Amino acid sequence: MTTYIWQGKTRSGETRSGEMEAQSAEIVEQRLKAQQINVTKVKKKPTEIALKLPGSSGVAPRDLMIFTRQFSTMIDAGLPLVQCLDILCSQQENMWFKRVLVQVKGDVESGKTFADALSKHPSVFNPLFVNLVAAGETGGILDTIMSRLAGQIEKSVKLAKQIKGALFYPTAVMTVAVGAVAVLLLFVIPVFEKMFADFGGQLPTPTQIVIDLSNWSVDHWYVFLITPIALIFAWSAIRKNKQGRRLTDRMFLSLPVFGPLIRKTAVAQFTRTMGTMLSSGVPILDSLEIVARASSNEIVASGILFARARVSEGKTLAEPLAQTGIFPAMVCQMVNIGESTGALDAMLTKIADFYEDEVDAAVAGLTSLLEPLIMVFLAVILGGFLIAMYLPIFTIAGNIT
Repeated sequence: MTTYIWQGKTRSGETRSGEMEAQSAEIVEQRLKAQQINVTKVKKKPTEIALKLPGSSGVAPRDLMIFTRQFSTMIDAGLPLVQCLDILCSQQENMWFKRVLVQVKGDVESGKTFADALSKHPSVFNPLFVNLVAAGETGGILDTIMSRLAGQIEKSVKLAKQIKGALFYPTAVMTVAVGAVAVLLLFVIPVFEKMFADFGGQLPTPTQIVIDLSNWSVDHWYVFLITPIALIFAWSAIRKNKQGRRLTDRMFLSLPVFGPLIRKTAVAQFTRTMGTMLSSGVPILDSLEIVARASSNEIVASGILFARARVSEGKTLAEPLAQTGIFPAMVCQMVNIGESTGALDAMLTKIADFYEDEVDAAVAGLTSLLEPLIMVFLAVILGGFLIAMYLPIFTIAGNIT
């Protein structure tokens, strides 16, 4: 379908404008007349280039967060659904997201429900988003649902930002360290080798090892370029395979330092999402299935699906969660209390608040732990190279004296 830009006036004389996807300009005019808008101008929208990375939705979580919060505010203020989408389309700077919103608005105008229109774009609006919107439309509480969704996305974005922030520093330092070692091996040490050759004599063992490593690196310099690319492709292939993804996800949960952080993050995401869905009226079995599909860790997802199967057989949620071995005993006990008191959604929200604070503390502790470890690593590697290179000079100086 083609996107058209239109202008018109309402019965009260108010000037309105917007964009609409349709098969022809005549259909655009018909739709607007149905909305009691007298069309004054309709034209095709100029083609825009929307950048999208392969394998991505083209929409950042922050864009979705802002959209949901703004939409929630507009719906709460009493604006019609189509008008909200029209305003947000015109304000959207992300061209790819703008194109998606235009299609959603066109589908809503053609008679589809908001949830059905969103479900046509699963790479942008996940099952959690779509199902909550459907629950909001059915119950007539779309404004409340969108507000909860906005809070849910904001918490998820904050959590992801904390994890990325904790990993940025060690990644950056290690990248600089690898670059420094490569420069030493390829350019600096060969100069020392020529100088030592002029002096003659037997080199100390550490110096000879470093020089041999440098000679190998100069002869095989392409390894420094091929290895990172090969590792990226290998990792991508492993993650695309279901068994490989399960293996790596299990490995992540077992890591000595990062494992507990990943587990706490998974618990926070699970409880926050489940609490949001249950408080919005989504049945528990549907909620568990949606949360499992939204999980980024296969082991956690399998555990949630295991719990769902047991709940469908009449078990409580707390018992199978404890059997998975993924969720801490405290979480299972609090879930049990929530089920017993009939306030499971509120209890899950409290658990999420607690574990998000735990993630904050874990990230701060992880950063404090990694800083001295990285400094020691750099001192050993770079200091070892420097000492190895200066050993012959110290030997020569001792012989002269």
